[in-house]
Amino acid sequence: EKMTISEIIVKMIDFSEGNEHDIAHFLRVWGYAKTIGECTGLDEKEERIVELSAIVHDIACPKLRPIYGCAPGDKQEEMGKEMVKEFFADTDVNKEEVMRVAELVGLHHTYHPISLAHQVLLEADFLANAGEDEKYTKMAKKMRENVFQTKTGIHLLESMFLEAR
Repeated sequence: EKMTISEIIVKMIDFSEGNEHDIAHFLRVWGYAKTIGECTGLDEKEERIVELSAIVHDIACPKLRPIYGCAPGDKQEEMGKEMVKEFFADTDVNKEEVMRVAELVGLHHTYHPISLAHQVLLEADFLANAGEDEKYTKMAKKMRENVFQTKTGIHLLESMFLEAR
């Protein structure tokens, strides 16, 4: 029997070593990704990939902050891909899933989606960021015009950051 999403969340919380910001962020991204993915009609297999990717998308941030003083997106993508493989090594998540998750983590700051799963992850991460940081909130209109594509992602973006303001 496969590890549940909740068991992976617990593993990622442990990995986060009590960093409340990181934990709250990946939980928000996961919640948005699950919502957008399910409403968009991803099949069960792709939905699991999206959810796993959302949980671990920022896995490299704690290692990057001491080096750069922040976590540059390109470095997150680069380092994150490898860290994802290590993170899942002692789990029963199959190799194909791990490779797909690593691919998505390696693209989560690249705004040229290569798949619906990638699109869902981009939208979910942006929604979470916009709720945490005003610089993202200010980008909402541009993101609506240039990046968001799913009906649910657009609806959430508009209702949370465009219509109400």
